[in-house]
Amino acid sequence: MRLIVATRLLTQLSFVLFPSVLSVLGAPNSGVGRRATVCNGHAELCDKSYGSVVSVGSHDSYAIAAGSSNVTTQLDDGIRMLQMQAHNENGVIKLCHTACVIFDGGTLQDYLTEVKSWLDANPNEVLSLLIVNSDSVPVSTYDEVFKSVGLDTMGFIPPSLPLPALSWPTLGSMIDSGKRLVTFMDHEADGSVPYIIDEFTNIWETAFNVVDPTFDCNVNRTNTQVETASQMYLINHFLDKIILGNPAPDIEKLNVTNAATGPGSLGAQVETCVAQNSKPPNFLLVDFYEFGQGSVFQVAADLNGVQYTPTKPIATPVQGGASTSSSAQTSSRPLDNGDNPVLNFSWESILSLMSVVTAVLAGPQFLL
Repeated sequence: MRLIVATRLLTQLSFVLFPSVLSVLGAPNSGVGRRATVCNGHAELCDKSYGSVVSVGSHDSYAIAAGSSNVTTQLDDGIRMLQMQAHNENGVIKLCHTACVIFDGGTLQDYLTEVKSWLDANPNEVLSLLIVNSDSVPVSTYDEVFKSVGLDTMGFIPPSLPLPALSWPTLGSMIDSGKRLVTFMDHEADGSVPYIIDEFTNIWETAFNVVDPTFDCNVNRTNTQVETASQMYLINHFLDKIILGNPAPDIEKLNVTNAATGPGSLGAQVETCVAQNSKPPNFLLVDFYEFGQGSVFQVAADLNGVQYTPTKPIATPVQGGASTSSSAQTSSRPLDNGDNPVLNFSWESILSLMSVVTAVLAGPQFLL
């Protein structure tokens, strides 16, 4: 009799406890506690620390009307850091080059909405954002935008700051936790919004506005109170030329600049950096990654010890408009294609004009 009563009590108790156990451990098909087997396109990267993985970054990634592919295409092609320059335009955060009258890339909210859609469609990817906070907008204002599109819940929060390169979690654990968006900001990231991380306490950078194709690997910008040897680092590998006394993108040399090997190439600067710092850069920030037919991704793959095997051709840069690919839409605001003879400029001319106007309005130090 006692055995029968005990059995009934245990059975009834199981109906109460079992759902609670599932809520903690995760039902078999709920995805909770899952283990990522492919991370950023490669199984080999799942067990590598975020601080030891090399990613290709897109400089001025929002400039889709000036010759760059749209954000979705960039991410599909393999870009894993999106750099942007943000401005306060009448109370709205917009992505512009120095001033929105020079180049207006739209609102941060629209941009991040596209990023969110891509992350939702690609659950095994870790992505980084680098925000240049040009107008020193309070980080709380950025928080409002991130929350409006639902990206705040994906933001990785470091357990401590600064977080040395070797102390970052693995890509696999970040994917498993759902915290797979890493957002850096160059200033005003004061810790009050913990998933928006101060860049220069965690990352140092090489020089930008470079006109010498040898590309050194010296520390140019960092937080001087942090030991650079423990930090991650980013190389600004985009070559400029001087037009009317001011730097502008050297479009003609992009196939050389973005190449995997040879003088002035991305591969050559990486070799310089490895020799000088005993480790490769974490982020390879480039202009117009489409030039080189995937060479910038080959460089990153070699450093990560994986094979670069794209499933489709990357976007092709097109004179007079945004870059295109066979599987992705181009910018919704392309440049004029020649129907209007007054506006029949190449995008190289437009970029050069933007740089000159920028220097006149704000000084060459703002040509990021």
